[in-house]
Amino acid sequence: MPNTDSQSSVQEKAQAAIRRSRQGQSNRKQFALWIGALVIGGVLGTLGIQPLNEFFNFIATVFTRLFQFVAVPTIALAVITTLAALGAQANTGRIFAHAVTYTLLTTISAAAIGLVLYLWIAPGNLPADVVGAGASAVPTQKLGSLSYYDHFLSVIPNNFVQPFATGNVLSVMLVSAAVGLALAFMPKTENRTALLKVLYGAQELLFTLIRALLFILPAGILAFAGQLTAQIAAGVIVGALGQYTAVVLGGNAIQFFIVLPLFLLLRGLNPLDVFRKMAPAIAVALFTKSSAGTLPVTLASVENNLRADKRVSRFVLPICTTINMNGCAAFILVTSLFVMQNAGFELNLGTMIAWLFIAVLAAIGNAGVPMGCYFLTLSLMSSIGAPIGLMGIILPIYTIIDMIETAENVWSDSSVCAMTDHDLKGKLGPVNDPDEPEPQYN
Repeated sequence: MPNTDSQSSVQEKAQAAIRRSRQGQSNRKQFALWIGALVIGGVLGTLGIQPLNEFFNFIATVFTRLFQFVAVPTIALAVITTLAALGAQANTGRIFAHAVTYTLLTTISAAAIGLVLYLWIAPGNLPADVVGAGASAVPTQKLGSLSYYDHFLSVIPNNFVQPFATGNVLSVMLVSAAVGLALAFMPKTENRTALLKVLYGAQELLFTLIRALLFILPAGILAFAGQLTAQIAAGVIVGALGQYTAVVLGGNAIQFFIVLPLFLLLRGLNPLDVFRKMAPAIAVALFTKSSAGTLPVTLASVENNLRADKRVSRFVLPICTTINMNGCAAFILVTSLFVMQNAGFELNLGTMIAWLFIAVLAAIGNAGVPMGCYFLTLSLMSSIGAPIGLMGIILPIYTIIDMIETAENVWSDSSVCAMTDHDLKGKLGPVNDPDEPEPQYN
């Protein structure tokens, strides 16, 4: 009997090794396919074929809508089911503490790098007539209320449907956290078990839809790449304000390629391996310009490729989508300093450091949606009486900035989740208590 058990154990380990090998080969093939789609789309977009460009725009819009369609329910169900399982346990605090600590460290470092580059490159002032001319391009109709009280009130819904209908990520997080914690502290009755089974079933259905989206993702990447290169070739997206742009993009590049990999290395993780496995999410973030819209792909990549504990991924990633805004913090700081400098505000080192923390706090409260950082910066500048004409000059190049920022944000989300999972591996106890249904997604 011992020999039989030993042979069975060896066979199981061999089968597991074979499955991991096949999974690795599949991931490499997918990565090659995505890179190929990116290159082909980029080449086709430069040809200037109008019907082809219109087709790319159509496909890109379809994919953007599909990701938006699954994003909000993904956030809601991930938070509800995770808190329902963890809310009454010490694990919740441990996961949250690790996620918030890494989020603050990475976000502050991103803003600090932006400040150092700003002081080093020292962008000059623009002519007053150029700043004045830019005022007409500022989308002030979307500025909304400048009151911080109104901003916080907008997060608190007055009915259950409103956050989901409007896609308000912060409100969805608030409602989902309340429901998840309520389920965690409810008496373990048959009704609670039945409700959890429905929620887990809905989540399983949602992940099936996400896997289908990932299967056809190369078509979306090809269309996104074609759309972008066609816009660049047509002169819709242009480069301007060289020194300012160099500070913003240079800071993003340092955070992306040096700082975040260093965080991973210090925690004993291979940054190249993590990046390769998270490449689908980073690519989608680059083109959709929405970390919230990318969340379904980020979750799938973390769970299927990184093999992170679902209790960690489904708790950390929705939170990081809302508060972990590395690129946004750097943009808010650098842009605010540039606007204030051009407006004649006195900028000493103390003021700059104060604005560093303002930028970090503002980024944490920003929703992960396209142009969220732009409108947040616009609101901040309006609230202190700075002339906002410069924001109109920045607007044409913000498309490129927004793409890179979002990719950096998702890369940071992935890194925070990977580090949290690594730190807590083997320390969270059993996956479920005996009364909880056990969902299967892979």
